[in-house]
Amino acid sequence: MSATMIGLVKEVRGPGAVLKEVPVPRCGRDEVLVKIKATSICGTDVHIYRWDAWAEKTVVTPNVFGHEFAGIVEAVGSDVVHVRPGDTVSGEGHIVCGVCKACRTGNAHVCPNTKSFGITAPGCFADYAIVKASNIIHNAKDMPFELACLQDPLGNAVQTVLAGDIAGKSVAVIGAGPIGLMAVAVAKACGAGAVIAADVNPYRLELARRIGADAVINNGQVPLAEAIREHTGGEGAEVLLEMSGHPDAIRQGFEAAAPAARVSLLGIPTREVSLDLSSHIIFKGLRIEGITGRRMYQTWYQVKGLLEQGRIDLTPLITHRFSLHDYKAAFELMASGQCGKIVFTHDNETAAEHNEGEEHTHGGLELIV
Repeated sequence: MSATMIGLVKEVRGPGAVLKEVPVPRCGRDEVLVKIKATSICGTDVHIYRWDAWAEKTVVTPNVFGHEFAGIVEAVGSDVVHVRPGDTVSGEGHIVCGVCKACRTGNAHVCPNTKSFGITAPGCFADYAIVKASNIIHNAKDMPFELACLQDPLGNAVQTVLAGDIAGKSVAVIGAGPIGLMAVAVAKACGAGAVIAADVNPYRLELARRIGADAVINNGQVPLAEAIREHTGGEGAEVLLEMSGHPDAIRQGFEAAAPAARVSLLGIPTREVSLDLSSHIIFKGLRIEGITGRRMYQTWYQVKGLLEQGRIDLTPLITHRFSLHDYKAAFELMASGQCGKIVFTHDNETAAEHNEGEEHTHGGLELIV
């Protein structure tokens, strides 16, 4: 194995990134070296690439970024006993302390001492990555790498959907980005009643229909709260999953929630949000839960149960594949919103083969099936 590798590096604290040769990382005693086979772009990666206020206060540079991956174990540290070279794996991105009160009471996903893979620690947009052995997730040998790398964002959707009762209930998913689309699929798989997807992006709304939404709302054209009530017989949504983080969408979502509804908030607002607490929350008796990442490791087992038993199919969400060398085009497309999930195949021949039939424009819907 060469002493160097290709990595996509956030080199300076500003927009963009650099694809360059960097040293292949070495395993510590409790770490695993993974040969990366597929990665996918997260909205967080777009924030890092564009370099906004959140990135400025959060991201460590210079660093390889990216945190959604699947690959094959190349080597393990001397203390590692449950992972072996040749295993096919992904990994939990939250690197937690394990000794604080949150970690010791089953809430490691909100550990105050968390380091984040690909954000405050080196990530996976590279030929190889180092992962804490305790964070390794084993994948079925027959699971395609491009699907296995989607388990991290799928976990966000699973935790959001399953934070409360879902069976038979009307569900409104506000924000049909990749995780919102996954939430539509998970809600359907877990026995929800009517599932409604809302967004301002027609491309994403068409994807929502294809992934199983019973109704879609373009809230750039119609009032969101009114439309949700119309689709729920005037009652409002019994489960509201807020994935957009947009202040107006959040306010209208609370307005559209049914009395005694459950509201799960995953989308992150970029500014403060004013709410009518008395009318839209307190007197409705709503239950509200903030969602971050995946519960360690309950959510991962739920993800695997859904995927390995064929309860959900994420294939329609992978609309584009790129080589890591084409990262500029990939990030431009991701920022445009005219795509589903974008996967980097870390095998240039595989990427080129897929891209022969793929449309990398910002126009009509071109699904890879």
